[in-house]
Amino acid sequence: MTENMESLILDHLRHIRAGQDAMREDIREIKVRLSNLETEMGQLHVEMAQVHVRIAELSGRVDRLSNRIERVETRLGPIEV
Repeated sequence: MTENMESLILDHLRHIRAGQDAMREDIREIKVRLSNLETEMGQLHVEMAQVHVRIAELSGRVDRLSNRIERVETRLGPIEV
């Protein structure tokens, strides 16, 4: 092979390697960002579960209050509001 041909091939190989290095760095950044998104989603699921628990607690309280009102009305008659 001539020296020019070898130089041209080496230039192409360097360019290919530089492209691969850039892609490797992009993929690394994507992995970090995806990991952050997964962490955030996990936290959102936990927060949503806490909201559901709180709603269930409040629903139970409303049911108990409703039952108490019904018992009072049964004993005293309807309450005018």
